[in-house]
Amino acid sequence: MGNVLTKMIPDLYQALDVVSRELVGFIPSVARNSSAERAAVNEDIIVPVSVPHSLVDVAPAMAVPEPSDFSVDNTVVKITNSKSYSFGLTGEEYRGLENGVGANSILQGNIEQGLRTLCNQIETDIAAEAALGGHVYGTAGTTPFASNLGDAAEIRKILDDAGAPAGERSLVINSSAGVNLRKLTQLTNVDNAGTSMTLRQGELLDLFGLSLKESAGIKAFTKGDAAGLTVVAASKGAKELTVKAVTSGALKVGDIITIAGSSTKYIVSEAPATLAANAKFKINVGLDANAAEGAAVTIVNNGYRNVAFTRGAIQLVTRAPALPGGRDSAIDNYMLTDPRSGLSFEVRIYEGYRKMRMELACAWGVKTIKPEHVAVLLG
Repeated sequence: MGNVLTKMIPDLYQALDVVSRELVGFIPSVARNSSAERAAVNEDIIVPVSVPHSLVDVAPAMAVPEPSDFSVDNTVVKITNSKSYSFGLTGEEYRGLENGVGANSILQGNIEQGLRTLCNQIETDIAAEAALGGHVYGTAGTTPFASNLGDAAEIRKILDDAGAPAGERSLVINSSAGVNLRKLTQLTNVDNAGTSMTLRQGELLDLFGLSLKESAGIKAFTKGDAAGLTVVAASKGAKELTVKAVTSGALKVGDIITIAGSSTKYIVSEAPATLAANAKFKINVGLDANAAEGAAVTIVNNGYRNVAFTRGAIQLVTRAPALPGGRDSAIDNYMLTDPRSGLSFEVRIYEGYRKMRMELACAWGVKTIKPEHVAVLLG
């Protein structure tokens, strides 16, 4: 093995390393579907979705009327990742560490780094998926909350207008937006904020019914380079648009566009492999007005995607990775819960020839099942 441990085997050593942990705001905010069942990559997890039905007239009668028929729909959340964080020691390495800091200290540090790495990847995946759903507000390249709390009020209005449930709403922002919030005197003056939480502990508050959290998983989005893009006429409510003409470049999933005649921003949910006349692409919510024949499409500038949503709008499915026949050669295994994110990971220990291997593993998938209950705040 290629482990380099010579600096960790002095005669006397005290382990003082503290593992860094990035901010995770999405993981505790989304709906989590976890169980003891195992899952494989590309396996589908079925999530039920309720479907509304029509009202009926109240008609007095001596017999109780039959209840209305109803149906239940579902959406599929696919397991897209099954990953592990592994490390190991040979007998010589183990013995050398026992003469110094102790092997358990090194193994504990690796476990903490494994939790950090897996959580960061899951957080990033949720942030990327959340940024593809829902309505859009704000100006790309301009960090929100520069001078007041108006951005949060606008985001709340969007969710209210969409009929999103009033409870368990979150607004997850990056640290730049967090800095702006902390500078506002409404939050840092106790007499205005009504609590000392932000002032003294550095935590964000609930604003207008939105639980504000920060995330290191929000990454800058680089837009597609399509130029001279126009579309065929489309009716209000349409989610699929047809290209009339394009000069050059490509359209990307996640691009935010506007269509001439309306200031509403739409997120591209499906993009053609080749952007050309008659190619089709989809947007996440229907047009709020008719699109005229040959209407020009403009792609919004690069920027960050802060996201507001209700808990049930985004589903995170986690499982332990699949095993052949339910077992392999591991000599021990158990589930370990990360105290920061609340996620559980499987720990498996393997013995080899004068060598051991330990791993943390998780299989997961994430999907926005209610895009109308998601609002992207550009930054």
